[in-house]
Amino acid sequence: MDSVLPEKLLDESAELLIDRVLQTSFGLACTTCSFQAEDMVVLDLLRRRLPDIPVLFLDTGYHFAETYAYRDRMTSAWNLNLVNVVPSASVAEQEQASGLLYVSDPTRCCGLRKVAPLMKALGKFDLWFTGLRREQSPTRANLETIEENRLPGGKRILKINALAGWKWPEVLRYVEGNRIEKLPLYERGYTSIGCQPCTSLPLVPGDSRSGRWAGKKLECGIHTFTQPEEDRR
Repeated sequence: MDSVLPEKLLDESAELLIDRVLQTSFGLACTTCSFQAEDMVVLDLLRRRLPDIPVLFLDTGYHFAETYAYRDRMTSAWNLNLVNVVPSASVAEQEQASGLLYVSDPTRCCGLRKVAPLMKALGKFDLWFTGLRREQSPTRANLETIEENRLPGGKRILKINALAGWKWPEVLRYVEGNRIEKLPLYERGYTSIGCQPCTSLPLVPGDSRSGRWAGKKLECGIHTFTQPEEDRR
């Protein structure tokens, strides 16, 4: 990976940021997508520039039926290069061996079904685009638009959080202005959508992620296990 990214990029618009990253950084790019609104914004911006960019979806086996249907619908409509990232064990195999980990040990469940598979999948890429925003959670409050992360195997990867500074109304304006269909679960009141057993309606008004993991934790581990290098860009 070879990249030269001036500090001023940190304050530029999402579109300009993505353009500059693609112009000044080299290697294979991918984007992770949960098919929530933020990820759809980033995906829409990227597909206009890189139509065949790999779209990594963490297929835990526990998603809402609506999420799977929406994923398939948008994959067809946008002709996406979808990559379903799957755990080493099926849901049935995991439950037979360890029971309902999402109840007894949700952190371990996330580690097995999200973190480990994604870290392996990211190993062949150099640029990783996400839809993370600072507003989403206290754990993301210091998120930078561009970070250099080190994967568990030691490889460095450039992580681009193009929407880091966006507020929710900005996300909605983009989605509605570009006529992007939203995941139907938003209409039922969900504000942060992950695996069905660990996602509920918000428990705290105004806290979009308070419905995740029954309020017991804020992150699955993906964005805390891959810590930025000290020489953040």
